[in-house]
Amino acid sequence: MITTGIETQELVDLGFYEDERHVIEEGIRHILRKHPEYKIEIAIERYKDETVSLENAADIAGVSMEEMKETLRSRGVALKGPEHKEEINDDAERARRALR
Repeated sequence: MITTGIETQELVDLGFYEDERHVIEEGIRHILRKHPEYKIEIAIERYKDETVSLENAADIAGVSMEEMKETLRSRGVALKGPEHKEEINDDAERARRALR
Protein backbone atom coordinates (compact mmCIF):
# COMPACT_ATOMS: atom_id res chain seq x y z
CA MET A 1 0.00 0.00 0.00
CA ILE A 2 1.37 3.41 -0.93
CA THR A 3 0.41 6.53 0.98
CA THR A 4 1.88 9.86 -0.09
CA GLY A 5 4.78 8.00 -1.66
CA ILE A 6 5.64 6.12 1.54
CA GLU A 7 4.84 2.44 1.94
CA THR A 8 3.50 1.16 5.25
CA GLN A 9 6.22 -1.50 5.34
CA GLU A 10 8.89 1.24 5.25
CA LEU A 11 7.56 2.61 8.55
CA VAL A 12 7.74 -0.89 10.02
CA ASP A 13 11.25 -1.49 8.68
CA LEU A 14 12.43 1.78 10.25
CA GLY A 15 11.13 0.56 13.61
CA PHE A 16 8.40 3.18 13.96
CA TYR A 17 5.67 0.52 14.16
CA GLU A 18 5.50 -3.14 15.14
CA ASP A 19 3.73 -4.17 11.94
CA GLU A 20 1.61 -2.83 9.09
CA ARG A 21 -1.59 -3.37 11.08
CA HIS A 22 -0.36 -0.81 13.65
CA VAL A 23 0.43 1.67 10.87
CA ILE A 24 -3.10 1.29 9.50
CA GLU A 25 -4.69 1.54 12.96
CA GLU A 26 -2.91 4.82 13.64
CA GLY A 27 -3.95 6.11 10.23
CA ILE A 28 -7.57 5.28 11.00
CA ARG A 29 -7.33 7.02 14.40
CA HIS A 30 -6.05 10.18 12.68
CA ILE A 31 -8.84 10.04 10.09
CA LEU A 32 -11.49 9.66 12.79
CA ARG A 33 -10.02 12.55 14.79
CA LYS A 34 -10.25 14.76 11.73
CA HIS A 35 -13.71 13.45 10.77
CA PRO A 36 -15.57 12.48 13.96
CA GLU A 37 -18.79 12.32 11.95
CA TYR A 38 -17.48 9.10 10.39
CA LYS A 39 -17.77 7.41 13.78
CA ILE A 40 -21.46 8.30 13.90
CA GLU A 41 -22.04 6.90 10.42
CA ILE A 42 -20.22 3.68 11.31
CA ALA A 43 -22.24 3.36 14.51
CA ILE A 44 -25.53 3.87 12.66
CA GLU A 45 -24.68 1.27 10.04
CA ARG A 46 -23.60 -1.29 12.63
CA TYR A 47 -26.77 -0.67 14.64
CA LYS A 48 -28.93 -1.02 11.51
CA ASP A 49 -27.10 -4.26 10.63
CA GLU A 50 -27.72 -5.42 14.21
CA THR A 51 -24.03 -6.09 14.77
CA VAL A 52 -23.96 -3.78 17.82
CA SER A 53 -26.37 -2.81 20.58
CA LEU A 54 -27.53 0.74 21.19
CA GLU A 55 -24.95 1.11 23.95
CA ASN A 56 -22.15 -0.12 21.72
CA ALA A 57 -23.29 2.18 18.91
CA ALA A 58 -23.19 5.13 21.32
CA ASP A 59 -19.68 4.12 22.41
CA ILE A 60 -18.49 3.89 18.80
CA ALA A 61 -20.02 7.29 17.99
CA GLY A 62 -18.61 8.85 21.15
CA VAL A 63 -22.00 10.13 22.30
CA SER A 64 -24.44 9.37 25.12
CA MET A 65 -27.11 6.73 24.64
CA GLU A 66 -29.77 9.46 24.55
CA GLU A 67 -27.85 11.31 21.81
CA MET A 68 -27.51 8.08 19.88
CA LYS A 69 -31.24 7.40 20.19
CA GLU A 70 -32.01 10.89 18.90
CA THR A 71 -29.57 10.50 16.01
CA LEU A 72 -31.11 7.17 15.05
CA ARG A 73 -34.65 8.58 15.26
CA SER A 74 -33.67 11.60 13.14
CA ARG A 75 -32.32 9.19 10.49
CA GLY A 76 -35.51 7.13 10.55
CA VAL A 77 -33.86 4.12 12.15
CA ALA A 78 -36.21 2.14 14.38
CA LEU A 79 -34.92 1.53 17.90
CA LYS A 80 -34.69 -2.07 19.01
CA GLY A 81 -35.08 -3.34 22.54
CA PRO A 82 -32.52 -5.50 24.30
CA GLU A 83 -32.29 -8.82 22.55
CA HIS A 84 -30.67 -10.85 25.28
CA LYS A 85 -31.19 -11.29 28.98
CA GLU A 86 -27.53 -10.33 29.48
CA GLU A 87 -28.16 -6.91 27.92
CA ILE A 88 -31.08 -6.32 30.27
CA ASN A 89 -28.97 -7.38 33.26
CA ASP A 90 -26.07 -5.18 32.09
CA ASP A 91 -28.43 -2.20 31.72
CA ALA A 92 -29.82 -2.81 35.21
CA GLU A 93 -26.33 -3.09 36.73
CA ARG A 94 -25.24 0.19 35.05
CA ALA A 95 -28.33 1.91 36.41
CA ARG A 96 -27.62 0.61 39.94
CA ARG A 97 -24.02 1.86 39.75
CA ALA A 98 -25.18 5.25 38.51
CA LEU A 99 -27.48 5.60 41.52
CA ARG A 100 -24.71 4.95 44.05
